[in-house]
Parts: sequence; C-alpha cells; structure tokens
Amino acid sequence: MSRVKTVFLDRDGTINYERNYVHKIEDFELIPGTLEALRLLTDCNIKIYIITNQAGIARGYYKEKQFLDLTRYMLSCFDKNRCKIEKVLYCPHHPDGTIPEYTRKCQCRKPGTKLIEDVMDKEKLNANEIALVGDRDSDVEAGFKLGLTTYLVLTGYGREYQNDTRADYIKPDMLSAVKHLIQNF
Repeated sequence: MSRVKTVFLDRDGTINYERNYVHKIEDFELIPGTLEALRLLTDCNIKIYIITNQAGIARGYYKEKQFLDLTRYMLSCFDKNRCKIEKVLYCPHHPDGTIPEYTRKCQCRKPGTKLIEDVMDKEKLNANEIALVGDRDSDVEAGFKLGLTTYLVLTGYGREYQNDTRADYIKPDMLSAVKHLIQNF
C-alpha cells in the first residue's frame, strides 16, 4: 500500500499538451497515458488534485469562464473514464497581467505554495504523504519548498529543466511517474 495519499498534478504539459494558453475544448488534447495514470491513482485510493497556473486569465488572453468551461469538460472526460479528481486548484494571477483584478503577486501562483498548503491543512496531510508531478521548475519548486516528493516529467517544458532541477525524480511522462510512485511509495 502506498504511503502517498495525495498527488498534485500540473495540467498543461503534464496532463494535456501545452499549446499556447490552452483554453478552448478543441485545443485540449490529453498526453498519451494520462487516463491510465489517473485510473492507477484512483484504483490505489490516492487523492488527485490538479494544480495549475492560468496566467492567460490575468493577461487577458481568455476569460475565467472559458477556463472553468474547459475544466468542466476535462473533469467530465475523466469521470467517464473512472478517474476521480478531488478538485482543480488554479491561480488566475500574474504580476504582469493586463486585467487589473488579476494583476498581482500572490502566493497561489506556483512556485507559491498556498493552494497546496490549503489542501494539506484541510486534509491534515503531512509532506511525506504527498507527491507533486509537473513539467516546469515552478511545479518542482512548489513541492520542494514543502518537502513533497517531486517528479519532473519531460513532456511539456520538462526537457528545458531536466539538467537543472531539484526534482526527486525525472520521468518521461506522467504515466511513468505514477507507476514509479505506486511501486516505490
């Protein structure tokens, strides 16, 4: 039985292909192995949270409603495939945004840790019970700051960071990361 009880997954570049601020359903495409990885986690009773920076909202590239519509579509796809997602956590902020209500420095934008800490507090989780999987240094840094087990995946932007990362593990994709996590933790 895995000692990891919860996994935080980045969205763009980890779950789905990174395509310049994905916010339309027609641009949303899962990376191969995503559904299998999510089913493995679900079958092992590991809680799944998706945590995503959505700077495109602050920059005015798309509205928060468009993000939420895409999120509903994504969750519907996961539900149809027996993949249980606890919640999608997102940060709509960016310090260089163009939409005033979203333009600010915050602690919820990765590598900030507020969204993760809120779940840890609510679920009474210890750092050694959590893993984080992402394709950017900001994902890894958020996990590193909290002492989580971190995985850098080489999908999305992962290859740019593989030679200079504090990730505990580097894996080709999320499915490889999840299989490693289940076998070793």
